[in-house]
Amino acid sequence: MHREIERIRRVVIGLGVTVYSIAIFLALDAGYSSLLHDEGHSSRYPHPAYHHALLPNFDGYDNWGDYRYKVYTNSLGFRDATMRVVSASPSGRRVLLLGDSFTEGIGVAFEDTFAGKLFWAGIRLPNKIEFLNAGAISYSPTLYLRKIRYLLEHGLRFNEVVVFSDVSDVYDEATKYFCHDDDARYQEYCDPTERAFFQSLCDLSAIPGCHAGESLAYSRSPLAAFLTRHFVVTDRIRQLAKFRIQQWLGNRKKEMLAPAKETAWLFPGTELEREYAPLGVQGGISRSIEKMRSLADLLHQRAIPLTIVTYPWPVQLAMNDHNSRQAALWRDFCVDTCKFIDLFPVFSAEVKTHSDWYERLFLPGDFHYSAEGNELMFQALSKHFLR
Repeated sequence: MHREIERIRRVVIGLGVTVYSIAIFLALDAGYSSLLHDEGHSSRYPHPAYHHALLPNFDGYDNWGDYRYKVYTNSLGFRDATMRVVSASPSGRRVLLLGDSFTEGIGVAFEDTFAGKLFWAGIRLPNKIEFLNAGAISYSPTLYLRKIRYLLEHGLRFNEVVVFSDVSDVYDEATKYFCHDDDARYQEYCDPTERAFFQSLCDLSAIPGCHAGESLAYSRSPLAAFLTRHFVVTDRIRQLAKFRIQQWLGNRKKEMLAPAKETAWLFPGTELEREYAPLGVQGGISRSIEKMRSLADLLHQRAIPLTIVTYPWPVQLAMNDHNSRQAALWRDFCVDTCKFIDLFPVFSAEVKTHSDWYERLFLPGDFHYSAEGNELMFQALSKHFLR
């Protein structure tokens, strides 16, 4: 009986010490987090004109899987080397880069992204070229068009637009952004709750009292948003643990080298094509072309040349997708409309010469480019834009 009481006493003491230690840790984390201010805020917010964007003049951090990296944005809400004011009219040549998370540079520091490398190389030229990175995660042709139109209407001037068309664009066009489409055919698919959400937004740049904190509920779950703001260290541990468990259980590399819903349209005949509701694969392709045609026309009216660049996901390299449906789509589109650059051959050459190409070119367990993958893109793009 005495031994049983002693065992219970030890368990109770152990639990008490554990709870006390956790409480102390959370208190210290809360105090530390309160001193970080913007570091716990999301860099993203819902934009009424083009669905979502990065906050202007942001100085903080972002997380992607196992990676925590510094993020600065300029006065336009574009990822940049530092916070700075971008003039409406450039003093020299200005090239606007537009794309999704690959262009934004998810998971790596700005100076290690191909956009960041172009920026630094451009300003060092005798005849300077200013490369502005207008890309953001999950953009696709509907948002490319709306963002460019918005920027032009608000006075931004640039000499060329380079769109980095991602493999996922067709999936996004088949399934998303219907509330932000001017075409009545697509407005029919708009979710009323999404429409109400965006109609209720205040203009962050004009209405007093509307601040970035409101973006957290949009960009993350309520629990994640609360942890990010008030318990930075705890949230980071949570993310790392989740990412490591996913890697261990899911064998992330194998997942990255196999078709996914975003790439299913490249490899017809798989069940993943069911994910392209409501428009279907062909509907996503058609809508992509329509929006890019409208973008090309808009730019043509202002004598602004358009370039479209395609690049591979790891699954395309693993499956030797040399005659990519994606590249063929935009190569044909650009015959009489724009300049076309396909970077698949550049990456394919790396696959042939390096057996560890995935580990070198991509973030571990991910389909986004590592610093080395971004460097490869930069070297290839330099031949077209820095001559």
